[in-house]
Amino acid sequence: MSSTAPGAADIPRDTITAIATAAGPGAVGIVRLSGPQAQALAHGLFRSPHPGFSGLRPRQLHHGSLVDAAGRVLDEVLAASMPGPGSFTGEDVVEFFCHGGPAVLRAVLEELLARGARLATPGEFTLRAFLNGRLDLTQAEAVAEMIAAPTRAALHLAQLKLSGALSRRIAALREVLESLRARLCLAVDFPDEDVECLPLPQLRQEALSAAGDVERLLAGVERARAWREGVLAVLAGRVNAGKSSLLNALVGRRRALVSATPGTTRDYLEEQLDLSGLLVRLVDTAGLRGPAGPGGEPIDPVESEGQDLSREFMGRAEAVLYVLDASTPLHCVDRAALAGLLPTRTLVLLNKSDLAASREFTAETLGVARGLGLECVAVSARTGQGLEELCARLRERLLGACAEPDVDEVAPNARQAAVLRQAQTELVALADDAGAGLPYDILGVRLEAACRLLSELTGEITPDGVLEDIFSKFCLGK
Repeated sequence: MSSTAPGAADIPRDTITAIATAAGPGAVGIVRLSGPQAQALAHGLFRSPHPGFSGLRPRQLHHGSLVDAAGRVLDEVLAASMPGPGSFTGEDVVEFFCHGGPAVLRAVLEELLARGARLATPGEFTLRAFLNGRLDLTQAEAVAEMIAAPTRAALHLAQLKLSGALSRRIAALREVLESLRARLCLAVDFPDEDVECLPLPQLRQEALSAAGDVERLLAGVERARAWREGVLAVLAGRVNAGKSSLLNALVGRRRALVSATPGTTRDYLEEQLDLSGLLVRLVDTAGLRGPAGPGGEPIDPVESEGQDLSREFMGRAEAVLYVLDASTPLHCVDRAALAGLLPTRTLVLLNKSDLAASREFTAETLGVARGLGLECVAVSARTGQGLEELCARLRERLLGACAEPDVDEVAPNARQAAVLRQAQTELVALADDAGAGLPYDILGVRLEAACRLLSELTGEITPDGVLEDIFSKFCLGK
């Protein structure tokens, strides 16, 4: 079943409420109401200390208290009323700015539910904004992307979509395709009439041009993925090189256990770093060593599996931070590992460079690394020496694989990209069919399919299951 552009029958008529701020204690918590009874419910609870109070005036903050049915004060609050259709949801909306304790917010919410409001489902406020025509589907999805944005760059990408930038690009593309459809319809409906017909070579060229427009939209997907989801950087190296200490130093807290005992890290640990807007998924992996540990003792199966996982991470990471203990001679395990790394995505970290012993062995290590074309950075997890330079070099290295998004670049999300690829497939097939001289009515099926897919992107025609999937991922209260 599919939903066309929402009409009056599609819009819920009940009044919903939810806590709109994150769970847990806070300075301020917001309880939100939306629907036809929002104003009446708010006036039933709200008491103003001012004798001349005559009701909540639109878009003004009012100081007062919320009182339950027994006359007990629930909280001292600020209240704001936003009448529809000019509100976020397009309906009457009231928000109470309460003290941020969970018990306070639950008490207010329970009182509203007792008076007839319904608890909102995840994303239902934004769903109503979509159903009431306040947002199209790409903008509604951008709301969730803004909430989830881990960096300023990801936030910028979401804000562009919320402003309608992607919607406008899709609308322009649809306009081109709808013009083609109109001309195809003339050829199909009036085959014997003297009307201007669309030559097949021109149709082929215009279909390919439209497919190229889609390709340009898709070009930003992978680039944006790095800024939204982060790029993978791996701390690798031999046991006791100081990988876990470096992880702790970079994230600014004790995230990994540090011990002089070899093989302490047996699994991987992942943390996030924000390098001037670029999100990095930094993974600390199990230390490498040969087929037997120091002294010839066998490596136990758990540690062996951890080392296999380390090598797997090194193989798929966008950047490998290979950590060497600069205070000891270069080990054969390190020599073998360094020889197998790609210079374009490797930084060799000379850890413990603050120790006096490091001066004795650094020259040899630098010679080996540079002979392999590998860039080195001297660092100290203990003192913080070189960490700022490391972050700058890492960001520079990663930007070689994922350039910064343009100021006005719109980047479809995974769902939107999948639909765009389907539309592109239809357009390329349309060009092929036109080149093969197929009849206009058959060509029209391809063109109609491409237009329908673009309509799904903005929500003008969208399967109900797609809407449920999109809005179910929203947080409660948004």
